[in-house]
Amino acid sequence: MRLPTTLLLFIGALIFSGAGTVRSDASDHRYKDGDSVPLYANKVGPFHNPSETYRYFDLPFCIPEGVKDKKEALGEVLNGDRLVSAPYKLNFRDEKDSEVYCKKKLSREEVEHFRRAVEKDYYFQMYYDDLPIWGFIGKVDKESKSDPSEFKYFLYKHIQFEILYNKDRVIEINARMDPHSLVDLTEDKEVDAEFMYTVKWKETETSFEKRMDKYAMSSSLPHHLEIHWFSIINSCVTVLLLTGFLATILMRVLKNDFMKYAQDEEAADDQEETGWKYIHGDVFRFPKNKSLFAASLGSGTQLFTLTIFIFMLSLVGVFYPYNRGALFTALVVIYALTSGIAGYTASSFYCQLEGKNWVRNLLLTGGLFCGPLFLTFCFLNTVAIAYSATAALPFGTIIVIVLIWTLVTSPLLVLGGIAGKNSKAEFQAPVRTTKYPREIPPLPWYRSAVPQMAMAGFLPFSAIYIELYYIFASVWGHRIYTIYSILFIVFIILLIVTAFITVALTYFQLAAEDHEWWWRSFLCGGSTGLFIYAYCLYYYYARSDMSGFMQTSFFFGYMACICYGFFLMLGTVGFRAALLFVRHIYRSIKCE
Repeated sequence: MRLPTTLLLFIGALIFSGAGTVRSDASDHRYKDGDSVPLYANKVGPFHNPSETYRYFDLPFCIPEGVKDKKEALGEVLNGDRLVSAPYKLNFRDEKDSEVYCKKKLSREEVEHFRRAVEKDYYFQMYYDDLPIWGFIGKVDKESKSDPSEFKYFLYKHIQFEILYNKDRVIEINARMDPHSLVDLTEDKEVDAEFMYTVKWKETETSFEKRMDKYAMSSSLPHHLEIHWFSIINSCVTVLLLTGFLATILMRVLKNDFMKYAQDEEAADDQEETGWKYIHGDVFRFPKNKSLFAASLGSGTQLFTLTIFIFMLSLVGVFYPYNRGALFTALVVIYALTSGIAGYTASSFYCQLEGKNWVRNLLLTGGLFCGPLFLTFCFLNTVAIAYSATAALPFGTIIVIVLIWTLVTSPLLVLGGIAGKNSKAEFQAPVRTTKYPREIPPLPWYRSAVPQMAMAGFLPFSAIYIELYYIFASVWGHRIYTIYSILFIVFIILLIVTAFITVALTYFQLAAEDHEWWWRSFLCGGSTGLFIYAYCLYYYYARSDMSGFMQTSFFFGYMACICYGFFLMLGTVGFRAALLFVRHIYRSIKCE
């Protein structure tokens, strides 16, 4: 079922309108000398725990009068952004030298609060004219001290802004903390703090259109590109070796099989059939739990469509660095609008499998991925509320998501299901199915489901694991990922390897006279998702410095949902490839 053009335009309009700041609003970024330039404080949190972020003024900074919350789009809220007007005044081309904006006596409780933040390596994030600014709250003096009780804790009280401009536009901003202007937080006692800031302006030749390029440069540095291309070459070699091996083996074996089965009928009658032709009367016997199977295909097809749309938007430059909330907005909107594809695919295939209760199948399709995701969200949102973190969604945002699911996702799912039910498509089986199934002969342990899944998942995972580190470092860290073209190539390679390895294992299963290949092909195709989740364990303990209950639960909770999505999507790809292959080989022989 294809989305109509108007629907695609609607997707684009929603994404661009709710994605935060986009390139098209450049006319709003022109200023005259002395004009007020918007500066918002966003969040603070432990540097190594990207999910554990708090509102800027949750730390006992001076709160200026008239602090206002910035109205945010859906994607910004989902991203954990909570922007409020910052205490600094950085007017266009207005220089300031060590201007004091606040004097405050920190109580013992506030000193302890700041000290805990400094100990956990807290950073802050702000946005100036939609350009990101980072800085650390303070520092720990560990010099020549081995006992943590001897460490000294200091709070930075002077921030130095350097702003680059081109004519009437802001191009770049850097913030540096003055290492000589500190507040000693080591002891539990009241201290006087005088917070100040300096502003310096410099002219630059960089154009406004290229001001975001510097944030994308980190992933485009030569040594990073070299690693990315090594990953591509490694994956391509894997694909070539695999496809070459499969083509050689399968073509040779199948050619021999076809020659044997093409012998004259009298000779064929004298021989007892063996191998995959022997089970031709059972190979298209519908699988057990066909409602769940059809629902899995529907959800997998929807997630595959969602992934393709996300890649299309990334390749045209929608997700440029620090376009706040663009990705989350796109995920929510496109998932809602593609639910009709899930309904159509599941209902159509379920009816092809001669299923009767298509309404129950449709309900199962709607809840197969959303159900676990919703339960995970409820638990993690409760954890975020307990921590008072910005990851906790406001009640209004939850209502908006519920309304999207109620008014968009569910109706499109039902419409797609009705269209699939009424499509009257029949299952294309090239051979007749016998009334009673043959008994499957005893098979060695390595031909059972789990070893086959391990083999099927390892090869696709080996083709993508190098790229996984950079994706994880971007999603669960502070690295910026912008090379979407390379990521798209890796994704295509992943699909090819998954399809080929599933086809090979399906052939070997049929050759062993095991006709229950339907679920096996789906499980083998989707097993890469299990390997990705295993990589999550390795990344968390060996490659990251994440810690704490909140960060751990968020990392493993949401990665479980993502890997489950990969399982459904790649399982669908594996089954579709296996189905094409099985239909082809049984169409090529004459079965009585």
